[in-house]
Amino acid sequence: MEPQSFDVVVVGGGNAALCAALAAAERGAKVALIERAPEERRGGNSHFTGGGFRMVHHGADDIKRIVPDLSDADIARSDFGKYSAEDYLDDLGRITQYYIDPDLAETLVNGSTDTVHWLMGRGVKFLPNYGRQAYNHEGKFKFFGGIVIYANGGGAGLVEAEYKAALKHGVSIRYGTRAMALLRGPKGIEGVRLVVDGVEEVVRARALVLACGGFEANREWRTRYLGPGWDMAKVRGTRYNTGDGIRMALEVGAQSYGQWSGCHAVAWERYAGDYGDVDNWHTAGYRHSYPFGLMVNADGERFVDEGADFRNYTYAKYGRVVLAQPGSYAWQVFDAQTLPLLRDDVSKVHCGGSLRRLRRSWSM
Repeated sequence: MEPQSFDVVVVGGGNAALCAALAAAERGAKVALIERAPEERRGGNSHFTGGGFRMVHHGADDIKRIVPDLSDADIARSDFGKYSAEDYLDDLGRITQYYIDPDLAETLVNGSTDTVHWLMGRGVKFLPNYGRQAYNHEGKFKFFGGIVIYANGGGAGLVEAEYKAALKHGVSIRYGTRAMALLRGPKGIEGVRLVVDGVEEVVRARALVLACGGFEANREWRTRYLGPGWDMAKVRGTRYNTGDGIRMALEVGAQSYGQWSGCHAVAWERYAGDYGDVDNWHTAGYRHSYPFGLMVNADGERFVDEGADFRNYTYAKYGRVVLAQPGSYAWQVFDAQTLPLLRDDVSKVHCGGSLRRLRRSWSM
C-alpha cells in the first residue's frame, strides 16, 4: 500500500501545532496533524494552562475590540492600563536575564496583538482576566503582569476551539499516533515514520512541522540535562512530552540550540500525581500565594525572597529552588492578615483554635 501523502504534516497536538496546521490549511495545503495522545487526552501542555495571553495593548479601546461584548459598566470598573512593546520586551529580557533570541523576541512581541485577532477569527473567544490577573482597589479592577485577557475556558477551551476550526478546514487528525523518525531524501525531510497500535507506517510530506513540546515527561532526560533529583519532580502537564521531536531532529543532524539546563518549574502540591490529569488539572495544586507569606524548608529555614517581584515573574523559577531543599519540599505559612489576599488554591488547617494556613509545596 502506498504511504499517505500530505503537503504539510504537523507533529503535536497543542496550541502551537494547531495554529501551524490551521495556517497551512487556510492557504490551501493538505494537512495532517499527528497527536500522540488519545483524543480524550489531546491538547498537550496547552490543555493545562490558564489560557492567558500577553499582548501589546494601549487601554480599554484595544480590549473592547477583543472582547466586543464588554459593557460600559465593565469598562468603568476596570483599569486595563497599557502594555507597550517596549514594556513587553523589557519583561522578556529581565525575566530571562536576556538569554533570549532578540529577533524571535521582537517577532513574538510585535505580532502578539495580531495573533489574538487571528485566533478570534478561528472561533477562540477571549475574556478580561479578572480572576487571575487583576485585583479590586477601591472599587476598580487593576490588572498586572501584562496578561489582561485569557481564552474562554482556559487552555482547555483554547485547544477545543482550535480543534473545531482545524476539522472545519479539513485537517486530518490522527490520535494515538507516535512519530518515531524523520525520513530524509534528496530534497531534505520528506516524511515521518509513525507507530500506531504497535504497527509502523510512513507518511510522506512536502513540509513537516515539529510542534510536539519538550522533554519534561522523560525522567531520564530531566536528570541528564537538568541535574540530579529532577527525575523525582512532578509534571504538571501532559505525560506525552518525552522529547520525541527533539530526538528526531537531532538524529537527522539538526543543530542543538537553546537552554537545556533550565525549565519552567513551579511550586506544586507535594502529593499530586506524577503527571497532569486533564479531568481534574485545576484542582491539582497551584501554590501561588507565596508572595503574601513565608516559605520555609523542612529545617524551618527561609530559602527564597517570596516578594522579590510579582508572582508572574517568579513562580516559574521558584520550583527549582524548592526541589533543592531538604526532602525537596517546603511549607508556605500565612497569617490571618493575609487571608483576603490569598488565591483560591489555599488549603486550610485549623490548629489550637486559631487559623493557620500551611501548605506543602513540591517542585515540578
